[in-house]
Formats: sequence, structure tokens, C-alpha cells
Amino acid sequence: MKNGNLQSAVKPQSSVGIIYKHHHEPARQAAMELEKWFHERGIRVYTEEMVAVGSRYHPEEEATSIPKTVDWVVVLGGDGTLLGAARQVGRYGVPLLGVNLGGLGFLTATPLRDLYSVIALMIAGRLDVERRSMLETRVHRGEREVCRFQVLNDVVINKGALARIIDLDVCIDDALLTTFRADGLIISTPTGSTAYNLSAGGPIVYPTLECFILAPICPFTLTNRPIIVPSRDTTIHITMGKESEERVLLTFDGQIGFELRYGDEVSIAEAGQGIRLLLPPYHNYFKLLRRKLMWGGATFNGKRDQ
Repeated sequence: MKNGNLQSAVKPQSSVGIIYKHHHEPARQAAMELEKWFHERGIRVYTEEMVAVGSRYHPEEEATSIPKTVDWVVVLGGDGTLLGAARQVGRYGVPLLGVNLGGLGFLTATPLRDLYSVIALMIAGRLDVERRSMLETRVHRGEREVCRFQVLNDVVINKGALARIIDLDVCIDDALLTTFRADGLIISTPTGSTAYNLSAGGPIVYPTLECFILAPICPFTLTNRPIIVPSRDTTIHITMGKESEERVLLTFDGQIGFELRYGDEVSIAEAGQGIRLLLPPYHNYFKLLRRKLMWGGATFNGKRDQ
């Protein structure tokens, strides 16, 4: 796209947020260069470094300097950085563009080499937007709500390293599903199906489907298998069947934790509007799976995968 056409595509008072990977110099440098590029085109820019993950054990509102009213947010990093951005601003409906400077890149689908060509398409309104659902978790302790948090990937209940297996009574709405006796339980969105769920033997689910995946971690009974349930108007209720000798943790997107007590009730439902993920023009989910999971070996390394 020529510069003149790009200038005409920019709306008056357009604004963008840039979130870059924590303590990662290439991401910081890319963010500074991109900030200058936006300024030259009359676009207001808000830039911030993602906070370190895994540093908090009491979920709360994650502070951000980026207004919820920006037109777009560009995320420079890996999938972990985008998960944080989804919780901070994406859940308010701001479109997110993930640029991969990390590892796997299931969510950050744009490679750094294509950054500016894809950004130009973003400004011109020529990128596809894909809605991804989020989970909202609430924890009640007696009559009091002690935790509420939204995630894009998954919510995990797991035991301490040396604890015995835990009993988790699970209901879908008012119907009892089962008692999982296991090291833990993963409740995943379709987006999160390629994360911890996949490692625990759960299915890969197309990311725009409306469902939850429940996958037990190392179940005591081998017939306890992962199950997919509808997410629309559905609430999952989980309580510990008996008191654990050691602490049991509820973790959000593998980044933030909360300690559960015996008697707590965990309720999980679909959250609000979810996020809007901007995709590069060449994005193809099945091609992504073949490349990232190395399906087919040499079969798809040639012209068939171009």
C-alpha cells in the first residue's frame, strides 16, 4: 500500500496500543520503531511493557495504561504476552493483532518480517477479525465472592507437588457430571485446546466453536476421559469432594494463581463478548496446526503446504 493511500485510510483521532514482551530487548526495540512509524502517520500511540507473568497469587484487575477506547492493540511477543493483553484490554472488544517474537505462535500469527505490511492492512480495515471466547471464573467462599477473573486459554485446578490426588465434584448447570479423582482438572476454551489441554491428552478444538473442554490431569480412573460441553448459557460448578492435605491451586492461563480451600465453589461460564483477534491475510488454522505440531513430517514441507 502506498503511503498516500495509507494516510487517507487513517481516521481522525485514530489511536493504537502497543504491548511488548516483558524483559525482551528485540520486542522493546520493535515497539519503539513501530511507535515512531505510527506517530509519523498521525496516529496516537500508547506503549507499555507487559508485566512479568507468574508473579501474583491473588487475581485482581490487571492495570494498564492503554485506554479501552483505542482502535487497535498490537502485541509484540509470544502467546503468553497476548494472553495477558487479552485479559487487560482485549476483553473490552479492542481488536488485537499478535506479532510473533516468541515460540509456538498459535495466537501471535503474524511473523515480525510481515509486521508493517500487515499493520497497513489493519489500518485500512482489510484484516479478518475472529471472535474468540473467554472464560469467567468466580469463587464463592460461603456467601462471599472471593475471586472473579477472566481468561482466554484455560482455568486449571491442580494439587501441590507432593499431595495425593484430589476429588473434584463437577456439575454442568444442575446436572451432576462426575467426581474426577485426579491430579487436577483443566477447563479450557477452544483457543486453549492447543495449550495444557493438549498436553493432558485433550482434543484439539476449532477455535471459534462455542464449547468448553474438561480434561482431567492424570486421572485415577482411566475411563475418566476429556469431555466437550456447550458453552452458551452453561455454567460449570466445581467443589472439592474432600479436604486436601496440601494446598490446591486455581490457575488462570498458567500465569496467575489463587489458593482454593475446602468448601469453596468454583463457577465457570462464558465471559461477555470475548476478544477480537486480527488475522493476517494468509492465515489458515489447519496449516498452522501442521506447522506448529509438525503433522505429516516431510509430506507437508513442500508445495502442498505453501
